[in-house]
Amino acid sequence: MATMTRRTLLKAGGKTAAGLGVAAYTAARAKRVLGANERINVALIGCGGRGRYVMYGLAEQGARVTYLCDVHDRRLADGAKFLAKIQEAKAKAVTDMQAVFDSGDVDAVIVATPDHWHAPATIRACQARKDVYVEKPHSHNMWESGKMVEAARRYKRIVQVGTQNRSGPYNLKAVEYLKTGKLGKICLVRVFNMKPGGPFHLGEPGTQPNGLNWDAWLGRAAARPYHQGLLRGWLFLWDFCGGDMGNDGIHQIDLALMLMGDPGMPKSVRALGGRYCHRGDDSQVPDVQMVNYDFDDFVMTFELTGYPRYMEKTTATIRRKDEFPYWTQNATRIELYGSDLMMIVGRHGGGWIVMTSAGKVVEKTYGRPCDEPHYKNFLDCIRSRKASTADVAIAHQTCSTMHMGNIAHRAGNTALVYDAKTGTFDKDEANRLIKPTYRKGYEIPDRV
Repeated sequence: MATMTRRTLLKAGGKTAAGLGVAAYTAARAKRVLGANERINVALIGCGGRGRYVMYGLAEQGARVTYLCDVHDRRLADGAKFLAKIQEAKAKAVTDMQAVFDSGDVDAVIVATPDHWHAPATIRACQARKDVYVEKPHSHNMWESGKMVEAARRYKRIVQVGTQNRSGPYNLKAVEYLKTGKLGKICLVRVFNMKPGGPFHLGEPGTQPNGLNWDAWLGRAAARPYHQGLLRGWLFLWDFCGGDMGNDGIHQIDLALMLMGDPGMPKSVRALGGRYCHRGDDSQVPDVQMVNYDFDDFVMTFELTGYPRYMEKTTATIRRKDEFPYWTQNATRIELYGSDLMMIVGRHGGGWIVMTSAGKVVEKTYGRPCDEPHYKNFLDCIRSRKASTADVAIAHQTCSTMHMGNIAHRAGNTALVYDAKTGTFDKDEANRLIKPTYRKGYEIPDRV
């Protein structure tokens, strides 16, 4: 992830200590329209495995990587080694993301940090007139998701969220099939994120390695001593993530809402869950979670597990061949129940089928991975300035829906009514979770 010293997090308009000259140059560069064959320069902020994967994909689509940024020197070195496999030209390695934002040699940034840094890095990139590909979930909470939309619109930036199912041809074909009305009236949508998993234990804290800016890694999260378990285990603590609902479930939630025509925010949410299978470990997030959403015209349910070993995501073999998952034990599927027919959709290349009585399949489409068309769409939109398939405004509705499920769980496994006009719930304990506390020096201002 990218770093900064403990100072005010965001500086309006991209104006930094480097001076107005760089900011003016960056703004002028951003106003020009790139030619169809002109190389787009990108920077990677967060050099972990997922970040390197996205960097590789964009480079395959013709982008040039000019900067690598991370708070950990070892991660920077790993990123440079990986980049050497796909690009002869070396990228400049920096530990402070501001160097990326100040550079005139960066058109767009990949934000692939831990979740709690997604919004701050994206907003600062927009202020510096850089376009953004931000990994999912694009925000740590509902409030900052809205601020990301504001920043993207104010600075006229392309912000593509890494929910790549929206660019998958087989998913787009499913949307077109649903528009025919052949399923009849769809009143129930079931979203599954029923994965295997084990207990989480932090273990010994260890010794902070040289070349790691721990304070910057923590960012907006509460200050705490270094602990090596957090570098890999942040997905189990609320300060840094949205649990596996935000980690993996967000993909299925987003695809389900896309299939249903992006209906906006639900009017109410109910949750139940906790650590049932792995009680007593160090995780704060549930290993069983069930959420019900009322969208007025239909109900959507979300079911999560983190323990049954026989559940699995769609395999790479299935994704690249004309095959379907064994649906009953597919961990990441969506079921749409129409009055006449039923559709099952598998994310990330799982394909889809439509069934009638007795399991008879009446329509089917095999899937393929969606990453490549998603990267291509991002680069195409940088040139055309048209909204991307996973534009942050659409992603805001999905991400907020996900956060609502976690809020209902964390507020006491309760039922909540949501007022979309005011952006508030009917219970104070839930409203306090819309915008959690930001550590001093890492705040996001109300005006971005």
